[in-house]
Amino acid sequence: MTALPLATRWFERTTIDDQITLLWEPHVIPLMRCNIWHVRGRDRDLVIDTGMGLSSLVYELSDLLDRPVTAVATHGHDDHIGGHHEFDDVVVHPEEAHLLLTAPLSSLVIREAWGDEVVESLEAMGYPMPDPYFVDALPPGVAFEGFHQRPVAAVRHVVEGDVIDLGDRTFEVLHLPGHSPGSIGLWEAATGTLFSGDAIYDGPLLDELPESSITDYCATMERLLTLPAHVVHGGHDPSFDGERLQVLAREYLARRAG
Repeated sequence: MTALPLATRWFERTTIDDQITLLWEPHVIPLMRCNIWHVRGRDRDLVIDTGMGLSSLVYELSDLLDRPVTAVATHGHDDHIGGHHEFDDVVVHPEEAHLLLTAPLSSLVIREAWGDEVVESLEAMGYPMPDPYFVDALPPGVAFEGFHQRPVAAVRHVVEGDVIDLGDRTFEVLHLPGHSPGSIGLWEAATGTLFSGDAIYDGPLLDELPESSITDYCATMERLLTLPAHVVHGGHDPSFDGERLQVLAREYLARRAG
């Protein structure tokens, strides 16, 4: 039996403003430690990505959830979809939906879950992979052996141009492929706010995964250059402003578009 320490608290959080809260899982390895966003609306709330699924996100958010919730998956990678099964209204791009319906992660041992080839390719891309686990602790009551992410019972598809209406805030779905075929972002034109998932964040971007496309990524970066963003809340790493978005997109294009 694998012995890992118990975490007294699984999630950490910080308040961005009176409507946006950021949560993360500090005991998950950095590569898999995604940003989990809660956005309060007048009539409905958003939860954008849900982490690894080892501990109940709904329970963690119980002080904030007092109205219907739409849970958005910006894409279907393991680190972003673990808690979606806890929500009734789950939206995702159709090209990523199968990953939520099957919940592929079935081990907390990195090489057992992904295989040597994937781990070695990530290391070659400059991502040091700690051995052997995705986590350095466990929430109380979670068994290491036999862990698997839980699938979502049903999903609702969203595509480019669809709108998610919270009553007092509206977010347009942007299809931003490259990292994965069905990656999406949520754009609020009224405030210049972009929730970008893994399409762009202020850190090394993964564009050589089996499902990635550098050509698509370059097209996404060209599109992001035209977006009048005030603030970008990414799938990983700290948020940044529109000027930094321009820098990151141009740096990517300079490196990959040639």
